[in-house]
Amino acid sequence: MKTLLHICCAPCANMCIDTLRQDGQELTGYWYNPNIHPFTEYRARRNCLRDYAASIALPLVEQDDYGLRPFVRAVAEDIEGRCVKCYEMRLFAAADYAAQNGFDSFTSSLFISPYQNHELLKEVAERAADSFHIRFQYQDFRPLFRQGQERARELGFYMQKYCGCVFSEQERYLKPSKIIR
Repeated sequence: MKTLLHICCAPCANMCIDTLRQDGQELTGYWYNPNIHPFTEYRARRNCLRDYAASIALPLVEQDDYGLRPFVRAVAEDIEGRCVKCYEMRLFAAADYAAQNGFDSFTSSLFISPYQNHELLKEVAERAADSFHIRFQYQDFRPLFRQGQERARELGFYMQKYCGCVFSEQERYLKPSKIIR
């Protein structure tokens, strides 16, 4: 089966790639993450993934749009509820690309993170699959999260400190009701 794997970052992707390849999937990576800010963070994650993909012979498609303005416009009305918009932007783009380029299915490395809203992520992926008439290949990779993070450290990957958007970066510094300065 030819599967498009949306990849948020190399640390999250390494165990997903191994698992899917062991299951006999013919994988292509897909980089589209307009939610990642600032640009230095975006570039660090993208470049780490590029290097990793090359080292493991993973074909990588890059929709390399640093999407600060479109992302902020999409979430501005509901910053607290921004994750659904973020998931939609990325998974609908992945489903669309998969459908238009002869893939049998798509999935995402986001399904490894215990920090994501897994049920919401799954629901968005299913809607994207329905919209583009492509199979969403669901797999809960969360049991592999720690192992993937350990491997990422061993391989010297860039290890981010937050989900990706400027709002999640800010939240990492929040204490109950104030920002640490």
